[in-house]
Amino acid sequence: MASNVSSTEAQSVAEYWVGLMSGTSLDGIDAVVVDFASFPPRCCAAVALPITEPVKQRILALCQQGENEIERLGQLDVELAELFAEAACQVVEQAGLEACEIVAIGSHGQTVRHEPEAVTPFTLQIGDPNVIAQRSGITTVADFRRRDLAVGGQGAPLVPAYHHWLLHDRGGVVLNVGGMANVTLLPESGEEAVIGFDTGPGNVLIDGWALAQWGEPMDRGGKLASRGVVYQPLLEQMLSDPFFSQPPPKSTGRERFNAAWVSEMLEALSFSRGEHQQRLSPYDVAATLTELTAVTIADALRHYSGTTKACWVCGGGAHNGFLLQRVNHYLPGWNVNTTEAIGADPDWVEAMAFAWLARQTLHRLHGNIPSVTGANQSVILGAIFPVESQECSATHRSGVL
Repeated sequence: MASNVSSTEAQSVAEYWVGLMSGTSLDGIDAVVVDFASFPPRCCAAVALPITEPVKQRILALCQQGENEIERLGQLDVELAELFAEAACQVVEQAGLEACEIVAIGSHGQTVRHEPEAVTPFTLQIGDPNVIAQRSGITTVADFRRRDLAVGGQGAPLVPAYHHWLLHDRGGVVLNVGGMANVTLLPESGEEAVIGFDTGPGNVLIDGWALAQWGEPMDRGGKLASRGVVYQPLLEQMLSDPFFSQPPPKSTGRERFNAAWVSEMLEALSFSRGEHQQRLSPYDVAATLTELTAVTIADALRHYSGTTKACWVCGGGAHNGFLLQRVNHYLPGWNVNTTEAIGADPDWVEAMAFAWLARQTLHRLHGNIPSVTGANQSVILGAIFPVESQECSATHRSGVL
């Protein structure tokens, strides 16, 4: 007869990691505690720490060229690190754990510039990992993207490596709709390469328009866009951006797709159609921006997905029912569901990916996929900021949570 495993034994084999993620949507810092002791890994706790509007505006200001950048960047680097550390401490406490039980934190940081196509390619994430490690008392792994650039890659997207590790036996497509949208095309056989790339804007233009027009931080469920009508000339004008016809590997960010880009598209449309053009309502523009995201996602999947018809959606866009309807419209015969259908909460997949990337780093395993990023070789990603080992309290040494 099989014996039961005691709580103490179960505790001793657990392998806890923290993942921290703040993306281009700037809606908050996602923090998770993940147990990698079994497969698939278990998300033990998750919190979302909001980013206040003043801090958000300071981040946005750093995403574009401006005065006194170094001073502003240095200050925000430390302030954001304090927020990341607070998120890590909150999620560890929510999991009923102590810092000494966490192997390490994987912190993505906050991207303020991503220029992989520049004459001198670079990417920059802030949120000082020295501060995170010191405040949390947990070894921290960060700066994941720059090593991939050093070997000729885009530095993004990185989450396809986690998707492949997690779902390598399933095939299909993982679609992450954050501020930008990216896809992971999982191979149908072991001989095929993983493909992954940014398709273009995900929520970033929709959210920005909702804030500017209605004071709403996002178009919840697509309710604003659903009140409008897609204006085809504007959609065609936006689709003329060279990024959409560029083959992978490719990645993008707020440097390219932002409020100024939308204004340029509207102005170009006005000029090309004359001063008597039909006046668009804000709802029509919202509908057209949503359609842009749906069309570019669907185009990417049709061109690169092979024979698969399965798509699992994660990220904030998974909650935009209207957007998913439009994606479905362009992919007849496909099965488009959120990652909930495969046992992964769509809100936390990306944060879990950075916990996994930290694990890869400490195990001296590769974290990038050259066929995704365009790198000329696989490399170990990230820099390690260690802390001195700590002894857990008697309560936690006994395995009682």
